[in-house]
Amino acid sequence: MTQHAKFDYDIAAHLKTLAEDGIIGLKGAFSPEWADEMREDMMTAFWSAIQRPGGAVGRGPRRWYVEIHPQNFRGFVDLVTHPWLVDVCTNLLGPDYQIVEIGLDVPFQGAKYQPWHRDFPSPVDTYQDRKITSLAFNLTGVDVTEDMGPFEVAPGTQYDDGREWKHEMFPDKALWGRFQERATRKFPKRGDISCRSALTVHRGTEHLSPIARPVMVLGVDAPGAGHAELHDMMVTKDWYDALPEIARKHLVCRVVDELVPITQKHDIEGLVMGADPT
Repeated sequence: MTQHAKFDYDIAAHLKTLAEDGIIGLKGAFSPEWADEMREDMMTAFWSAIQRPGGAVGRGPRRWYVEIHPQNFRGFVDLVTHPWLVDVCTNLLGPDYQIVEIGLDVPFQGAKYQPWHRDFPSPVDTYQDRKITSLAFNLTGVDVTEDMGPFEVAPGTQYDDGREWKHEMFPDKALWGRFQERATRKFPKRGDISCRSALTVHRGTEHLSPIARPVMVLGVDAPGAGHAELHDMMVTKDWYDALPEIARKHLVCRVVDELVPITQKHDIEGLVMGADPT
């Protein structure tokens, strides 16, 4: 879809911020036109998935998550070979980092506040040793405005223990004050990339706009983090063989003769009912 532009960034400063806040970003990583094509691919995948059982997982009222085949996203290679993404993954997760998930989250008008949550239970490496072992990269398909249910994150919460939380992911409402005091809403533009620990506590907010807000999600693990088993990425042999070496090295997937529809394995129990905004 595009060639990468050259970017000036201080990787040491970005890694320091990621370690402290649990989230960082790069503005203008891709062009708005590139993001428009990504949005087309996301919405095509969504409307296909929503029509079959197990194709789309509810994440609250009028909000869904859909895993997609890498080759159905025209910008997949651009994304996974982006110098900033490669730098962040290599420096934080190690040279043998694993790309384990590609999907999209899309809220529509009527989506409610989600409960504060993280995406999976914290491993001992993180809550005890303060080591981040997995990352989620997000790319918006639209320029986000206040009425689009912007993503809300509580910086610095990636190291919270969480073992006493429901499913080890959902803190009790009595604890929400801590997250709301820290809460920061994000308003990315088309072409921006954000990167966060999936353990940084966050939520989607109320979506009032008639315009949907699709977000591409790329999940990346350090070796041994174990999230690949929650997903089932597959690619065809001709597409796999045409990948640049850096993409083949890091992509965890099955190579198949023919793609079949994805039945999702990772259903975050607790997000199906939405939440009260207080």
